[in-house]
Amino acid sequence: MAINLSNSNLATRETRLGSITGYVGDLHDLASQSKCGSLKGCGRCFSQSSTCLSGCALGQLGGIRDVAVIHHGPSGCSATASSQYIITNQVAAKRGVVNKSVYIGTDMNENDTIFGSTEALADIIVEVNRRYQPKAIFVSSSCATGIIGEDIDSVVDDVKDQIPVPVIAVHCEGFKSRIWATGFDISDHAVLSGIVKPPEQKRNTVNFKNFFESARNEIIEMFKNFDLEPIFLYANATVEELEHLSESVATTCICGVLGNYLGNGLEELYGVPYIRTINPLGIVGFETWLREIGRVAGKQLEVEHYIEEQRKIYIPQIEAVKKELKGLKAVLGMGPGYTFEVTRVLNELGIEVVWALAWHYDKKYENGDVPPAMSYLLDNEINFEASVADQQNFEVMNILNKYRPDLYLSRHPGSTVWAIKQGTPAVYVADEYMIFGYKHTLEFAHTVLDTIRNRSFEQNLAKRVKLPYTDWWYKQDVGSFLEEGIG
Repeated sequence: MAINLSNSNLATRETRLGSITGYVGDLHDLASQSKCGSLKGCGRCFSQSSTCLSGCALGQLGGIRDVAVIHHGPSGCSATASSQYIITNQVAAKRGVVNKSVYIGTDMNENDTIFGSTEALADIIVEVNRRYQPKAIFVSSSCATGIIGEDIDSVVDDVKDQIPVPVIAVHCEGFKSRIWATGFDISDHAVLSGIVKPPEQKRNTVNFKNFFESARNEIIEMFKNFDLEPIFLYANATVEELEHLSESVATTCICGVLGNYLGNGLEELYGVPYIRTINPLGIVGFETWLREIGRVAGKQLEVEHYIEEQRKIYIPQIEAVKKELKGLKAVLGMGPGYTFEVTRVLNELGIEVVWALAWHYDKKYENGDVPPAMSYLLDNEINFEASVADQQNFEVMNILNKYRPDLYLSRHPGSTVWAIKQGTPAVYVADEYMIFGYKHTLEFAHTVLDTIRNRSFEQNLAKRVKLPYTDWWYKQDVGSFLEEGIG
């Protein structure tokens, strides 16, 4: 799908990619329906929880160094600012840099929602620039501004001439999409349309889209073997770095859901190759990903030398741990960028996935292809029961009760807590680099082993906790409350 930077607004993942938040079946059926065009999202009679796309969009943009995010909405809509402020500063402190980014809410009130507040917004933008002197200003909409039709684009156009830095409208009304990952696309669209400049020269840099760059130093050292330098996005990236993204030799990401829009955008607009392999998790993922970077950058020999060197160190150790993991059964609950990738890694380690829940599912990616993680599982004839459930914990508990797996893995901390209360050992896959490359795959295998070896905590807690789920619910089919064609 062509990327249109002349429009500040962006179509949702449901519209662009055919993404859904409701499905129950198995992997092969999900893929079959996707390919033939019959896949329809299901709705729920009851929804327990979800996430707002604004948090994803503004969380990404707020991580850029020395910028201002102006969220035009009621004070409650600025709740994400507190967590973003803490995370941004913690990550910056870890790197030893200072991030002066600010997050401002316009505090819309009842009068503003009736009569509008564009004049006040214009004054706020000018004052924020005067007071904080940011390197860029992102002006974002909220549900309230979307409902009343507040024209933030016109406000931004009116003040641009008064301000010497980019001022960019960001349309992230929470109600526009059930899929919060649309927020990642919205932040990428804002960066592509308002900050990235056409290339003047090529650099030996690789755009690396990730969340919080926890493996930053390790990846920098690894890329030195190939005479390449990673540019991490967006946490602690500078506006100047973003301006030159079009000059890199490639774009890659730790999660396909997170980086798909940016990668395809840079390739389509500026010819920067996007690395579309499975993600660098586990042995197969890491080697496939690294070899593609080597091919694109013309560093095949250097990459093969590095792989041979690292395999001698880590493969024997991983093989030893695999003997103790073989035969375990697991259930997963994660975003789709990790659900199908971690499933592949567990398969590599000899662990059987009996059910996987994806918080949403993208029928295709921006280039029109099936997500690589899904393609890999299908090509290797790996199948399992699967569902699409946007953090519906009551569905997770139903599945765990039915299958009684040895292990539950999730990218959602609250979900792991409930699993433990039920007596299921759980691993919170919080760090995006927890299974990155050889070293972290080995560490991950040991983490799993440690978790299933000592189950006394889960067993004791389950004996003492009364859960709200009745025997009636546990006997239900997990798809019994899904309704076709209303998602």
